[in-house]
Amino acid sequence: MKRPNHLASETSPYLLQHAYNPVDWYPWSNEALQKAQAENKPVLVSIGYSACHWCHVMEKESFENEETAAIMNQYFINIKIDREERPDLDQVYMDAVQAITGSGGWPLNVFLMPDGKPFYGGTYFPPQPLHNRPSWTDVLYGVINAYYNKKEEIVQQAAGLTEYITKSNLFGQNTSQAVKFTDNTAVEIYNNIMQQADIIEGGFGKAPKFPQTFSIQYLLRYYHFYKDENALQQAELSLQKMIYGGIFDQLGGGFARYSTDREWLVPHFEKMLYDNALLVTVLSDAYRLTKKTVYRKVIEQTMRFVQQELLSFENGFYSALDADSEGKEGKYYVWSKKEVEEILGDDATLFCAYYDITVNGNLDGRNILRIKDPAFHFVKNEWKNVNIEVLEELVESCREKLRSKREERIRPATDDKVLLSWNALMNSACSHAYAATGNEAYRDLAVANMKFLLQAFDKKTGLMHTYKNGQAKIFGFLDDYAFLIQALINLQEVTGQADYLLKARELTEYVIANFSDEENKLFYFTNSSQKDIIVRKKEIYDGAIPSANAVMVTNLRYMSIVFNDSSWRQRSEEAAQILEKLCINYPTSFGVWCGAVLEIIRGTKEIVLTGSYIDDLRKEILTEYIPFMVFQSAKREISGFPLLAGKAIFEQPRVYYCNNYSCSEPVNSLELLLKLL
Repeated sequence: MKRPNHLASETSPYLLQHAYNPVDWYPWSNEALQKAQAENKPVLVSIGYSACHWCHVMEKESFENEETAAIMNQYFINIKIDREERPDLDQVYMDAVQAITGSGGWPLNVFLMPDGKPFYGGTYFPPQPLHNRPSWTDVLYGVINAYYNKKEEIVQQAAGLTEYITKSNLFGQNTSQAVKFTDNTAVEIYNNIMQQADIIEGGFGKAPKFPQTFSIQYLLRYYHFYKDENALQQAELSLQKMIYGGIFDQLGGGFARYSTDREWLVPHFEKMLYDNALLVTVLSDAYRLTKKTVYRKVIEQTMRFVQQELLSFENGFYSALDADSEGKEGKYYVWSKKEVEEILGDDATLFCAYYDITVNGNLDGRNILRIKDPAFHFVKNEWKNVNIEVLEELVESCREKLRSKREERIRPATDDKVLLSWNALMNSACSHAYAATGNEAYRDLAVANMKFLLQAFDKKTGLMHTYKNGQAKIFGFLDDYAFLIQALINLQEVTGQADYLLKARELTEYVIANFSDEENKLFYFTNSSQKDIIVRKKEIYDGAIPSANAVMVTNLRYMSIVFNDSSWRQRSEEAAQILEKLCINYPTSFGVWCGAVLEIIRGTKEIVLTGSYIDDLRKEILTEYIPFMVFQSAKREISGFPLLAGKAIFEQPRVYYCNNYSCSEPVNSLELLLKLL
């Protein structure tokens, strides 16, 4: 019978997956580090996450091996970290490994001195040497030899890496002078995004391809302001290539993490909450701008997936679905042509042609469903004169049959921890989906989820980061606060409930008091009271999720207008100026920052709606694509909000377009408002 290690009482699904390894794993804790100091042993920190395919591979190959575990237990203090629970630690040690090896990824295996300073590391190591990559046991013995026989060199290496990580906080930042952003800045950013654009297959850069929703969002906004058709074309090409590709689950809805190839065919099959939240948000923008039905359909399919697969009974959103099922990545999602023919019978020919299903398949003899011809140009013979709507209904009927059959398979595991930051992104996505489609179920879901978030995560000591089984733990990070403030702002816009803005102000004040760097206008990722980390990072890159600093810049600008606080607006603009060169030179890595710069250039529209009966007009206004808008609506007089001050409430709706609190004569329709804009 297997004995549990120190992870058995954790709540993270990833840590619990390792709770019965023969490795004597500890969670990150003072207990583990103190044990390392007492026994003068190096610390092995292994970082991963529940939906990580190669994390599972290394566990099976090495961490479940009794002989390998014996080496690890004898010579190391072994710590397992869920990167999603402790992104702060992951950032620090990922920086160290990237400095050592030139690349990073998960599983992340890093070796520390007993004081927590890193001196060596890497990612996946095989059980036997492979392609010039040493075996895991070779790495272990090499570290043991260096630690005990070359201690002075190891100490210097650890000190140098820690200094490098600290200095990386200032990489590329303009701290010398104020910058004036102009239309030329916006054009430079756009041109450099387009240099990275794949104009054939959509997206940016080469394989592997990530959604990069922030760059797509910039292109949509750029088109809105500058009417450059190429910007809109690249944004739509990118979205539609993903929608019709294998990265989108054609049967169940929802997007996988990224594509391993240029044409979006073979995904890394894990489905993350944050990817789907960010894609729903940008799809909502695309639908509001173009009114194309395809975007609405995918919003609906993705929202259905999130509600069916990732929504808890408490109205929290789970984190992810695993890439693997039955020990094989993607097995749940792929089909043989024979299977499809047996299920669909005579309808299989049309379905296989539509979804590019062949005998040989496109992944190890099986088929990932993808749409090569969404307009049914391939149809002939018996379908030649059939109405497209009828064909679409037939395909949907077939999809439903395959979807039902797929549910009989063994499902990928669900990472059922609830993260505040990712939930806040999904909450914003719900608000955007409602705004775009008018489907009130999405707004109601955002309201219910926000109620849960504030009850579960908001404690007297501040926000918490992760929740499971009725327990919230780990003090919140900057992205928890930034994304929740953003979600509160969005929810206020779609509901007209001013209390959400009051909560957003409270959280903004907390961030300024507890996360600020006194030397510049950026924020640290960790709270000033947190002491169990060797370096306080200031995360500025827009990676898989937005930079919390970039989101705080947009939050501060919005809140400065709502509450007439010029210091917040000044701080927002000064922070954006610090990133000026990085935005221009590397826009696909700083997409949210680029959006903040574009807002400074183009200005923020102030729109106020008042009246006893305003719900219908509020919904109409929200369906319009109006980037960079502060939108408040009120059915009664409310004090404390400068934009609402002095505006009497009448029975019929009145809409005001304002600039620096100076408002136009009110109008009573969307058409007249758009003329003012």
